Amino acid sequence: MRDSENFIPDLSLVAVDEKGEIIGHILFSIISLLAKKGVIATIGLAPMAVKPEYQNSGIGSALVKEGLNKCKSLGYQHVFVLGHPNFYPKFGFQPSKNFGVNPPFPLPNEVFMAIELEQGLLNGLEGKIEYPPAFSAVS
Repeated sequence: MRDSENFIPDLSLVAVDEKGEIIGHILFSIISLLAKKGVIATIGLAPMAVKPEYQNSGIGSALVKEGLNKCKSLGYQHVFVLGHPNFYPKFGFQPSKNFGVNPPFPLPNEVFMAIELEQGLLNGLEGKIEYPPAFSAVS
């Protein structure tokens, strides 16, 4: 993913401990919304990871908050995520179907979510998300 044209260096964030060891990472990349109005560039949040011994300590939440702030400051309008329905809604994510946007493959509604970085930015953009080929190479 880092070698693809969809990689945005400013949206690859890490959390480090007091020794400077990386303990968490989050990546936001360009993905496509295939809308009735055409192909719209948007952002996908994936992957995010926190070392097990540091989980449930706020590191993942801090990475998500900082990442969303950076996305907005760089001018991106919305972010999509396939993730835990009890974690991402606390940041404002809601099922993408609420915006008329479908996931790229069949999923339960509650696990594929979107957030508008400013209210109303997904209005009229109904369609389907498409991930770039680099996402298929991730195991």
